[in-house]
Amino acid sequence: MITATKKPTLGRVFVPGGMPDLTYVPRTERDLERRLSEVRDNLCKLVVVTGPTKTGKTVLVRKVLRSDTNLVWIDGGLIKSEDDFWSECLHKISDFVEVERVSEVGSTSALGTNAKLEIGVPGIKATVGGDDSQGHNSKTITKKALVGALRARAIRAMSDAGATLVIDDFHYLDRSLQGEIVRALKGAVFDGFPAVVIAIPHRRYDAVRVEREMNGRIEPIKVPDWSVVELIVIPERGFPLLDLEISEKLAQRLAEEAYGSPHLVQEFCKELGKRALNGGFRKIDEVFDEDVFRVIAEHTGKVIFDKLASGPRARTDRIQRPLVAGGSADIYRVVLMALARLAPGMNKIDYETLRSSIREILTDDIPQAHEVTRVLEKMAQIASKEEMSVKVLDWDDEEQKLHITDPFFAFFLKWARDHIGGRAA
Repeated sequence: MITATKKPTLGRVFVPGGMPDLTYVPRTERDLERRLSEVRDNLCKLVVVTGPTKTGKTVLVRKVLRSDTNLVWIDGGLIKSEDDFWSECLHKISDFVEVERVSEVGSTSALGTNAKLEIGVPGIKATVGGDDSQGHNSKTITKKALVGALRARAIRAMSDAGATLVIDDFHYLDRSLQGEIVRALKGAVFDGFPAVVIAIPHRRYDAVRVEREMNGRIEPIKVPDWSVVELIVIPERGFPLLDLEISEKLAQRLAEEAYGSPHLVQEFCKELGKRALNGGFRKIDEVFDEDVFRVIAEHTGKVIFDKLASGPRARTDRIQRPLVAGGSADIYRVVLMALARLAPGMNKIDYETLRSSIREILTDDIPQAHEVTRVLEKMAQIASKEEMSVKVLDWDDEEQKLHITDPFFAFFLKWARDHIGGRAA
């Protein structure tokens, strides 16, 4: 008897921000999976996976290592101190100290009352006792505690369990904490303990210090930007699983609009798939409209845009400058409107090009060069502080160039112009 294969759901096929099992693209020619898998084979090096934001670093590592029996996955964004880190490692390896439940019973007999609490850990055993000969009582004591130095316990427990340690978003950790953790892991890594860190190459990730702490025993794996050809695989592989069709032309358009981000392509495909399935269409081209980009843009870079537009806290109200399109805006919003007008993507913009765009937005009261430069510097600081992981934009004062470094923010600038107030050139 032939059993029909059950069609997967839309949410299983296109998974923006999650593990896309059915639309995973191995990028075989990049040799990333093979190199990463070597961490298991007594590599004796710290594997450092780096690459631009939202290029699939976490998905790659999960895909390659998730079959490991004891995978200790630590989210760097949740770690505030070294104790936090090692406690989380112990928790993930289920190595909290087990405490036996005991009863403490009081008696008026001459022998008094004895209570004992035994704490059992591999290699460590402690007994806490007490005596009370004065009254009658009965109670149960249950405690949970960590015994021994957290760092030593965690490393020993993970090594003994044959675990693989992965620290995601390593750049979220304070620079000093990065060094402390790497220094603590050095001995175990040299002995073959598999450890991987995932980071964005940014000043918050202290690559020089990490390499120095490891005496150069680093296995760097750089995850490059995705090409349009690689991104096209996502819609071409996913839509047929849902009995939907997409033309080569539209698949390429989706890939080109994503600025090298597989996450954005997954977003596009999921939204278009939802429209097709809800409307009873089989061809994605029939439901495609550029409005899909505007809808997605509103929940990608809006939060950071609003923070940049607000600028740093000011003692007095900022000067409102008159706009050609009507109304007015302060200098922070004006600069962002000028950027949106240029829709630069991930390219660098020279200062004069940006100033020209500003002039075309304002009727008069054009800001001076030093004012624009100061705003760009402040925006870069705000972006770094709020995002914590990567600057969505970076200002190079020496080259006098602005660089959009985040694909979500670049996409937002292009497609959320109604929210921004800018218009295409």
